[in-house]
Amino acid sequence: MAATTTPCCAPIAREPLSETDAADLALMLKAVADPVRLRLLSMIGSHAGGEACVCDLTDAFDLTAPTISHHLKVLRTAGLIDGERRGTWVYYRIVPETVNRLGALFTPLTAPAPVPVSVSVPAQLTEPAPARPVDAELRTA
Repeated sequence: MAATTTPCCAPIAREPLSETDAADLALMLKAVADPVRLRLLSMIGSHAGGEACVCDLTDAFDLTAPTISHHLKVLRTAGLIDGERRGTWVYYRIVPETVNRLGALFTPLTAPAPVPVSVSVPAQLTEPAPARPVDAELRTA
């Protein structure tokens, strides 16, 4: 019977990120760190059919169309969404692999990360005990 192992912790705590992974993830995290972009990502992902027309997104915000376009461009540059022009409108959809990668970075820990244990042994256990006077008397007798 083969033993199955469960990872001890989320990838962010399992091992140090490489420089490339850290840069890629930072780009994605910066993209979703803005409330407007986070809402846009959520609206696109939860839209019927898995994609949303830019015309459906702009009315939800008190922002100009160029500002919404800027936020969508940031999400697209981060690889979180993709778009397709159909006539005069662009339809956006989430890129599942990228969003899943971002989500997996902080998956709940199944167990705490291992903590290095250092054991300090009291000096009286590592040094020989001094001879007691009674012991000295018994040895001379």
